[in-house]
Amino acid sequence: MQTRQARDISGASLLAQQDPEVAQAIQGEDERQRYSVVLIASENYASRAVLQAQSGVMNNKYAEGYPGRRYYGGCQYVDVVERLAIQRCQQLFGAEHANVQAHSGAGANMAAYFAVLKPGDTVLGMALDQGGHLTHGATVSFSGNLYKFFQYGVDRQTETLDYDQVERLALEHKPKLIVAGCSAYSRILDFPRLRAIADQAGALLMVDMAHIAGLVAGGAHPSPLPHAHLVTSTTQKTLRGPRGGLILSTEELARKVDSAVFPYSQGGPFMHVIAAKAVCFGEALRPEFARYAAQVVANCQVLARELSEAGLRLVAGGTDNHLVLVDLTPLGITGRDAESALEAVGIVANKNAIPFDPKPPRVTSGLRLGTPAITSRGFGEGEVRQVARWIVQILTHMKDAPVHQQVAAEVRALTGRFPVPGLDS
Repeated sequence: MQTRQARDISGASLLAQQDPEVAQAIQGEDERQRYSVVLIASENYASRAVLQAQSGVMNNKYAEGYPGRRYYGGCQYVDVVERLAIQRCQQLFGAEHANVQAHSGAGANMAAYFAVLKPGDTVLGMALDQGGHLTHGATVSFSGNLYKFFQYGVDRQTETLDYDQVERLALEHKPKLIVAGCSAYSRILDFPRLRAIADQAGALLMVDMAHIAGLVAGGAHPSPLPHAHLVTSTTQKTLRGPRGGLILSTEELARKVDSAVFPYSQGGPFMHVIAAKAVCFGEALRPEFARYAAQVVANCQVLARELSEAGLRLVAGGTDNHLVLVDLTPLGITGRDAESALEAVGIVANKNAIPFDPKPPRVTSGLRLGTPAITSRGFGEGEVRQVARWIVQILTHMKDAPVHQQVAAEVRALTGRFPVPGLDS
């Protein structure tokens, strides 16, 4: 025990001795996370248990195949954690089948496509500049090159998903698959309506719930199951797990999904990450996770209300989930400039296109803000109101150095009061 404790305690200093450059960068990232208000909707803090599982000895094990059907010996313990991850994931989402080997959300989407499509097949997906994702048919992605994607989007007036357009395109083009899910859309998706459209067009329905998976798990957002034939997700966003992906499917598609992951698109799974996924799913099954998910949504609604009342224009008029998209056009600033100004005072967000955005993706007219990470740190509605006031101060005083200095000091004081999950607890 003394040897194990000594080894654990001296780990940081050992890295500093062996590779001071990497150690210094890690220390810098530790400080950045401690003293930043993280509002990137796709980021979160994993628990210490998740981090410990991910950094453990299962990193050393190669385990091609699936539990009980491996191509390597010595897999008895990695089989235990993968079976746990599968069982917990199925229980968490009410899924008939779960594959937990996908290395990422993009990889999960790729494998899901491979399971049910052939190159050149017709697919319907949400346009990237309307709130969709690269892997939903963007021409710069494999998806837009391997398959014949037609893109749907939002209504220009309401900025909410245009289901009539989805239906019209589906009946016109008869896609084999309709892909739903978003990376910058703040309203609830009507999964029953999307399934009805898919059935009418003779298509399968796939939902990429990467952003809302934790909200679904916690009961704070409607579930795409049982409406979708396929559901994909990341595990690091609102689920608060390690960086990775998963695929849920009907039992009918299980064999195709598993084969599409291994051996078709991946080799050996990351068993240390799968161990961390098992821990993450276990945490999400606890009652306190439901309270967390509800608070994420409540905090985001407070953020949206405060920003709106201060005069900022919100895309789609507000939020039902964990993110809000701000249109900066009335302020005369770009998403790129807003992102830089906020980061300089310790508020980390990301520039983002708004629907029908005239500016290019590296500039944008919008700013995406999310509440998963600050909720994980324990921010309540009072702290969120303060964060909203800071955002308004910076965006309306872009060149006022004294204002920026004051906000930076206040941000550091506030973040110093809240522990960082995984690092401090």
